[in-house]
Amino acid sequence: MQFYDVINERKSIKNFKNTPIQKDKLDRILTSTIMSPSWKNNKCFKFILVDNESQKQELSTSVMNDVNSASNSIIQAPLVAVVVADPSESGFIDNKDLYLVDSGIAMEHLVLACTNEGYGTCWIASIDENKIKKALCIPDKYRVVAMSPIGEYSDYDNTQVNTNPINDHICLNKWDTPYPSIH
Repeated sequence: MQFYDVINERKSIKNFKNTPIQKDKLDRILTSTIMSPSWKNNKCFKFILVDNESQKQELSTSVMNDVNSASNSIIQAPLVAVVVADPSESGFIDNKDLYLVDSGIAMEHLVLACTNEGYGTCWIASIDENKIKKALCIPDKYRVVAMSPIGEYSDYDNTQVNTNPINDHICLNKWDTPYPSIH
């Protein structure tokens, strides 16, 4: 798949088949993920891959502000990726915790690589961090940033597609000058 096709194909998927992830595809996804840039190349993040059914059930209970679709996606998918980070191994500049940026870039690499390999994902960040830490035995110094189910999807609800014009989100030279419309 070409790069812009991957960008256009990436959607939040919440209905999965329980078909196992192919090892060669997963290896390419994970290699792409760890190639993401980070503050001073410290790679403060770690991913925990969960395929154990009881652990996925525990993770599903950590989803907050949910009407069951995100929780169910954690249970349905054959694999869940949980990204955690050690804030002390990243920067803190101008009141910004860069571990969130580092982890976010790595997670974006993961979801785009999954799309390229034909798998769906759904970035879930509204979570009860303590439940996840307990379920996965994560040390105290780490922060849980987000998680995503990964798998082949059974259907897709395209009502969530962002159709906002580019000039609603991009400015040219200053705040009050929208970028000229592309389409």
